[in-house]
Amino acid sequence: MLHQSLPLLCDSKIADSILLSVSHFSNNNNNSIGSSRVLDVGLKFSKQSSGGGSSGRGFSSKAGVKTTTTPNVYGRRAQESVLEQEEAPQKLGFKTFPGQAFPFGVSQVENGINFAIFSQHATAVTLCLSLPHRGKSERTDGGMIEVALDPKVNKTGDIWHICIEDLPRDDVLYGYRIDGPRDWRQGHRFDSSIMLIDPYAKLVEGRRFFGDASRKLSKFYGTYDFDSLPFDWGDDYKPPNIPEKDLVIYEMNVRAFTVDKSSGLDPSIRGSYLGVIEKIPHLLELGVNAVELLPVFEFDEFEFQRRLNPRDHMINTWGYSTINFFAPMNRYASRGGGPRNASREFKEMVKALHGAGIEVILDVVFNHTNEADDKNPFTTSFRGIDNKVYYMVDLSNNGQLLNFSGCGNTLNCNHPVVMELILDSLRHWVIEYHVDGFRFDLASAIAKDSILSRCKIIAEPWDCGGLYLVGNFPNWDRWAEWNGKYRDDIRKFIKGDSGMKGSFATRVAGSADLYRANKRKPCHSVNFVIAHDGFTLRDLVSYNFKHNDANGEGGNDGCNDNFSWNCGFEGETDDHNIKALRFRQMKNFHLALMISQGTPMMLMGDEYGHTRYGNNNSYGHDTSINNFQWGLLDAEKSSHFRFFSEVIKFRQTHGVFTHDNFLSENDVTWHENNWENHESKFLAFTLHDKNGGDIYLAFNAHDYFVKVSIPPPPPKRRWLRVVDTNFESPDDFVPQGLPGIGSTYNVAPHSSILLEAKN
Repeated sequence: MLHQSLPLLCDSKIADSILLSVSHFSNNNNNSIGSSRVLDVGLKFSKQSSGGGSSGRGFSSKAGVKTTTTPNVYGRRAQESVLEQEEAPQKLGFKTFPGQAFPFGVSQVENGINFAIFSQHATAVTLCLSLPHRGKSERTDGGMIEVALDPKVNKTGDIWHICIEDLPRDDVLYGYRIDGPRDWRQGHRFDSSIMLIDPYAKLVEGRRFFGDASRKLSKFYGTYDFDSLPFDWGDDYKPPNIPEKDLVIYEMNVRAFTVDKSSGLDPSIRGSYLGVIEKIPHLLELGVNAVELLPVFEFDEFEFQRRLNPRDHMINTWGYSTINFFAPMNRYASRGGGPRNASREFKEMVKALHGAGIEVILDVVFNHTNEADDKNPFTTSFRGIDNKVYYMVDLSNNGQLLNFSGCGNTLNCNHPVVMELILDSLRHWVIEYHVDGFRFDLASAIAKDSILSRCKIIAEPWDCGGLYLVGNFPNWDRWAEWNGKYRDDIRKFIKGDSGMKGSFATRVAGSADLYRANKRKPCHSVNFVIAHDGFTLRDLVSYNFKHNDANGEGGNDGCNDNFSWNCGFEGETDDHNIKALRFRQMKNFHLALMISQGTPMMLMGDEYGHTRYGNNNSYGHDTSINNFQWGLLDAEKSSHFRFFSEVIKFRQTHGVFTHDNFLSENDVTWHENNWENHESKFLAFTLHDKNGGDIYLAFNAHDYFVKVSIPPPPPKRRWLRVVDTNFESPDDFVPQGLPGIGSTYNVAPHSSILLEAKN
């Protein structure tokens, strides 16, 4: 990762504001629900500009009109006037209890709805509520009931809590205002004017339609649902439980997969969880058995447009900027259905994928959040709740945020409260949503957790600060890794770099130099040539240089070391020979990936040759640059797609590619006696099958033909040609194999072959 409708919740409409005055009393039993008290609620109907930053202070206690200024919740410098006209207060009664400290977040208890939040350094906590029976305009423009928590009654240790009876069981919006020390140099960032999202909110409400510019500055609130029936997973439901060595992972973005009109889906479900369900037949036809979803936790796609900057024309489509770690992205619900529907439809998607034998792995980000840096902060949750706890700060440098993530902040994952938050989030996604695994940057306690130990866990073992731990990542014999060295070495060899033959052999054999330690296995190497950040496969063979001008950063973003080759021309061309070479190279890359020991991963769109026109950091484009083009897939169905699909299925039906352990001399024969030849760009080898179904492979990265001697097949077998990437479809892949293989084979320039020994 290289960077990063509910009606309007914070634009400038007029709405009623609700004030709450509360009398407190002490209670000695702070960790129990405790005895009750009744809140006398005085509703003062006020006309309020909805800048979102009003803390409820500064309102006149006398009838009449008063103008005040309120700070804006998004930290904008502009101050907005609030015109208040008080009417006679009305009385409402809420019975409250001290509440309980656990569990964090919102929970339904015998006496009502319990709220609990951790803040070690807070001196004041106010719970803010918006009830569903209030008028529509009041809910959507910031009218909130505010309940100040008494530290003598509503606090246990560093946990603030309260239980409120008679609250609705769903559709309540809530947040917190929190105050505390204002000493910046000590790492504090408290600001009681800002409404904060509960880190443990299981659902988050905000704008409901992705990219709705009319709701660009919408606020986000926690919400809950204790009213819906439990999701019906079905009596015969069971997850696929595919062994890691047998996985073929398809990295994809939920929205980008179906949002394009060419998907042919009803507009109401394009770009949604339900849209993924509709395209499961495509995944099955391709042959993959696991999807790795780019972030599906709640994020703000308009984060680049909160202030003037070179990227303020872009929309965050990748989602690597988390607002909350428990809530599914509500704008991936169909028809603008909101958070409750998002939760249900996500489960429907998982259930449907599991029913098709496809596992679900989530790409999760726990090293930073959406709250940016100290120069341009966007305080929505952790920063305002307890910055010094949730983020790493440099107390030797005036308490500034440390930025090891490259995204402005770094989550303080070594703090026990933060670590438990992360573990609770992961458990939630496994228990509530039945996901099968995670791909992320954090390690340690997860491998030993009783629930999470059954999941697939995949690390991206590097960061933006230059730390590179491929093969050396702390793994507890459990963690798989994105193998960045596999990517680089395969790219270099296939494109024809000198001196790469030995490295290529090491990578396709499972990267034993990196992973043969303790109880690690080849499947712990997640092999990939292409991932979401970087060139697509087509761009890898079409561009020598990145072309990121559309990102607004003068081409300074994105990786410069792509190890790509444009095959003779930079970018799109009509030259038939260059185009043929490019398609041949794409097939070479795909074949190498699928015959390698380890766990292969491919990128959405590579099965038809998707291009981003040389942009290798396309996180901010909600356009065809990122969106799956179903029309182009149709055009390649009988050629490029066919080859990709057939090779995947061939892998899955031949155990020589999925060994449990690293290859021994009985498993492979390298037809090579000149490993030290720096100029050699040809490699051939045979993978031996215990039943005689050997596989012979040869890769020629030279720009000339290589006539190679073919070894004798096993007894009572003959060699049949299954793959020759030099041929066009359908001759490039013949499932049953073609006979006629003699003692030699003339391997074409920049091509590869696969022979199978059959009776």
